[in-house]
Amino acid sequence: MDNQYQKFQGHVLRILEPATVGDKLSKFCDYSLSILVILNLVAVTLESVPELEQRFKEAFYFFEVFSVIVFTIEYLARIWSAPAKRPIVKGNHSAHSRWSYIKSFYGLIDFLSIMPFYLQAFFPGLDLRVLRTLRLIRILKLNAYNSALEDLFGAIMEEKRSFLTTLYIFIVAFVMSSSLIYFAEHKVQPEDFRSIPDAMWWTIITLTTVGYGDVSPVTVVGKCIAAFTAIFGVTVVALLTGIVANSFNAQMDRRKIIFEDQVRTALLDGFLDSEEEVTLDELRKKFGMSKLQADALIEHVKQTKSENS
Repeated sequence: MDNQYQKFQGHVLRILEPATVGDKLSKFCDYSLSILVILNLVAVTLESVPELEQRFKEAFYFFEVFSVIVFTIEYLARIWSAPAKRPIVKGNHSAHSRWSYIKSFYGLIDFLSIMPFYLQAFFPGLDLRVLRTLRLIRILKLNAYNSALEDLFGAIMEEKRSFLTTLYIFIVAFVMSSSLIYFAEHKVQPEDFRSIPDAMWWTIITLTTVGYGDVSPVTVVGKCIAAFTAIFGVTVVALLTGIVANSFNAQMDRRKIIFEDQVRTALLDGFLDSEEEVTLDELRKKFGMSKLQADALIEHVKQTKSENS
């Protein structure tokens, strides 16, 4: 009985987790949840238009109820099946595995995606605009099926030293420019530069080269500070962008090398069997490579192997 229970838990977890090659049911679940998340984002966006909210208020409400029911079932199913992800050993109980999921990044996102509805239901006096904004957190549920955010944070962590050094320089420039522009412009523009924190708005807009133009220096000293801030901002932002871009490229190069090594290992017997093709396809999806890229690498390895033999 226990084996059947655990087997069913594993089956549920397999369906909820990102699909592997050939798992049609899990893939259907992935696509369905992703489409539902996207439709929720569209609904929340359209609901912010007063005319549409009044006209389709009932439709928006029933769609939200349906979405919350689905997301709640998914959340509870993930909690229940969490022990299947980590084999239970001595000292590691089901409750521990479930709690690990609940406090994990994805667990918190799943909880926050349904929380606004229940808050509104139990506390009807809360600001609806705030609750609608919280519902947009559902977009992060897509991260379970896409590694974009993980790749970004991974790229930053790999170049952490360079990134933090450049960020430190940016912060120093931000604080100094805010202070200097305040002392230069406060007397002639007391409303726009009332304090250093108020001046920080102008500084961040100038450093990031956005330049709204809502606040501009009028004194000679202020204009000189603005010119220095703008030039320095272009340099630092370019450095930050370059660091992340280079780290991304290095990640992709490493993934290609790993994929090529796996292809070479699989081609030791001269051909790829069905099991090896499935393994390579799973690795391709994990690395975020297109099928065209993977096929080109496989063909390259085959040609190199035939030329060397």
